[in-house]
Amino acid sequence: EENRKEKHNKNAKYGWYRYDVRFALPVYEENVLVRYNVFHARLLVNHAENGRKYLYDILAVKKETSKP
Repeated sequence: EENRKEKHNKNAKYGWYRYDVRFALPVYEENVLVRYNVFHARLLVNHAENGRKYLYDILAVKKETSKP
């Protein structure tokens, strides 16, 4: 994706990437695994001038509300 603003030309010379991810965190009660809380998020990654990709931000983190 192209840079949205001129000020980002120096830190994301080769553009931006967005990744949708899903992850889970365990929930324990008295040291016993009870369930997992599942989340959805969007990662914003910049592709810098040195060729490396850096995590810039984590956006739109939402807890999944469905039950198994």
